[in-house]
Amino acid sequence: MLGLENKLKLYGFNNLTKTLSFNIYDVSYAKSEREQKDYIDYIDEQYNSERLTDILYKVTEIIGAHVLNVSKQDYDPQGASVTILVSEEVFPIDMLDESCNRGETLKSSGDTIVGHLDKSHVTVHSYPEYHPDNSIATFRVDIDVATCGKISPLNALDFLIGSFDSDIITIDYRVRGFTRDDKGKKFFIDHKMTSIQDYIDSETLKKYDAVDVNVFQHNIFHTKMLIKDIDLQNYLFNTDVYELPPKERLTITNNLRKEMIEIFSGSNIYE
Repeated sequence: MLGLENKLKLYGFNNLTKTLSFNIYDVSYAKSEREQKDYIDYIDEQYNSERLTDILYKVTEIIGAHVLNVSKQDYDPQGASVTILVSEEVFPIDMLDESCNRGETLKSSGDTIVGHLDKSHVTVHSYPEYHPDNSIATFRVDIDVATCGKISPLNALDFLIGSFDSDIITIDYRVRGFTRDDKGKKFFIDHKMTSIQDYIDSETLKKYDAVDVNVFQHNIFHTKMLIKDIDLQNYLFNTDVYELPPKERLTITNNLRKEMIEIFSGSNIYE
């Protein structure tokens, strides 16, 4: 697993914008209407706006950013959203003039001035739902981390994957804009990049089948991951696997795998 370091000697501020879009799906089996409702209630409680805010605070800490503002909301009947505005650094007062020259919006906080970098934010949205016919319930989380400057959202990938029960993971990473070195040469990316997988722990990767679709000339990177093994007990909600006859276990497992493959491939495979 790689780490990110900015070793370019720059002219002025690093103007690159790095955006990570991280989507996970958790799939479960909830047979009765009551079980389905209980599943939604459980997810809403487990991943409410308070818990999601804690996760995003940790993401901000990992990437080395500073929190400026937090907005959070729980929804009826289900779901939650959180948005955190972040900055790359906290500026002391004697750096005020230099910060203004960088085009930043400044906000005073006690004895410090914090710079709100225009495109730096962390957001999360959750989407619990269930299939009306086949007893499959899914929980989707979308997280976007956008940063300006040398800090990179890639450093938080392992933490994000570990923060959720992820059966399917879709990750997009893109670097936009350009910056210059001290001699004026333009750079459209400030770190070596071949695959998002290079920034995921090898032990994590062993649990998934992973596929890359990259557009290197445009600094666009895309990785999809599908869990390899299904331990049925981990996918049953309020049901013990040994309460089910073997044939029903096989049917449920096949339905779970079908749901995962369809989400992973983005198509209804039996239609």
